[in-house]
Amino acid sequence: MPSGISCVFPILKWVLRFSFGYNALVTTSELAAILVALGCPKDKSGEMAAQLEKRARQLAEEKNRSYDEALEHLLKLMAQGWAAKEKGL
Repeated sequence: MPSGISCVFPILKWVLRFSFGYNALVTTSELAAILVALGCPKDKSGEMAAQLEKRARQLAEEKNRSYDEALEHLLKLMAQGWAAKEKGL
């Protein structure tokens, strides 16, 4: 799944910005679905989504970023990790 990561981020941006509005947050279940699409094990996606939301809020505040920017950054890191794991790195 992570081999299609480059296609997922434009979709994520669309979901965050157009479906939910510029300052609206995605729900935990919607974020869990995005995580599964990026390669997260489905049985862990709900817990990981909740943790990711919390960290994105913290990061946004700490770095004076928007929630969307913080979430996108964290999702990229997670996707890179899953891609490396699949490659055996």
